[in-house]
Amino acid sequence: MHDVVGSLPNRLAAWEARQAGWGGALFRDRPPARRGDVVLMSNDYLALGRHPAVARAQIAALRASGSGPLMSGVFVDDGDPLRELEERFAAFLGAPAVVLCQSGWAANVGLLQSVARPGSPVYVDAAAHASMWAGIEAAGAVARPFAHNDTGHLERLARRHGPGLIVFDALYSVSGDRCPLAALAEVAARTGCELVADESHSLGVLGPAGAGLVPALGLADRVAYRTASLSKAFAGRAGLIACSRRVAGYLPYHAPGAIFSSTLLPHDVAGLRAVLGLVRTAGDRRVRLARNAAALREGLTGLGYDIAPSESQIVSLPAGGEDRLRRLRAALDAHGVFGAPFAHPAVPRNRAVLRLSAHSGLTRADLARVLAACAAVRDEVAPPAETSTRRLAAAR
Repeated sequence: MHDVVGSLPNRLAAWEARQAGWGGALFRDRPPARRGDVVLMSNDYLALGRHPAVARAQIAALRASGSGPLMSGVFVDDGDPLRELEERFAAFLGAPAVVLCQSGWAANVGLLQSVARPGSPVYVDAAAHASMWAGIEAAGAVARPFAHNDTGHLERLARRHGPGLIVFDALYSVSGDRCPLAALAEVAARTGCELVADESHSLGVLGPAGAGLVPALGLADRVAYRTASLSKAFAGRAGLIACSRRVAGYLPYHAPGAIFSSTLLPHDVAGLRAVLGLVRTAGDRRVRLARNAAALREGLTGLGYDIAPSESQIVSLPAGGEDRLRRLRAALDAHGVFGAPFAHPAVPRNRAVLRLSAHSGLTRADLARVLAACAAVRDEVAPPAETSTRRLAAAR
């Protein structure tokens, strides 16, 4: 016990030394964005977070219900608006059923903790979201990581260790590349595994009416479980699990996060219902998002930035060390362009990046300003030649 307690001062001292090594603030004490600055930190890809219809729905729910009953989701009955919203999401996704929970983290941890057997193999992409790894650990299952997007490596592992779950992100939140979903489905079929796809960054953005990568490729029947955080394109606070009706009836009573946490608040439910209606008809926003993302990627590549393997609205500028990341962040801040700094453990050590998240509300003038700022600071904060976002998947 003494060693466990005594280690905290050492960890705190190490954290303070790490921050001192940055030569300045990285996350805290950051100057706020000014009017006219371009903020690319948010995951509000369709720019729906301030939509009047969403605000009206949330305000009406607050006036009608306040904060609601404040109880565990176990006690939510079939007549509750939450249940009706789950049915709407199931229809939207083309899934038998959907379970809503508190967050994307709760969705992944709760699902894996409930369906993975202790000691069973879970094949996890090396770049998969941290919530996947936490869920595997919570389940007492055995993580069998495979090289990022490497289906050959995955198949060799699955044949060696036997059937289990294969977990991955549909669209990766730092590198911005998609998973090889069709090939993953083929591996699963050949090895007797089941697929778990996290659609957090693809939901609302890809597929028919924004239903995600799985429906886009017609693979809904071959992916056993889909999860998502609804704090991205859906601009809300919730998590989602798409699964069979049988599993949907099981999860609320076996996922500890569902049992021992309060259910979603009425204004969260009302806001998500409004956003779902908007996402279904947001084809023009998806077109603008794709156009803006392509312009950002092409412009940065033309400036000499190595943004590979991004193929989406998520574009990361490689920095290498954390001190260099701070300088890159501060230099772009000074030019009125605000990105999100990612350091360990969000990325491997010495593979820090500044993530730029494009959205549909960007104008040509905004994009020009971003590219001009990146051009102005390029030589000042250029990363080492060997640093590349291609290496983000080299470690968890």
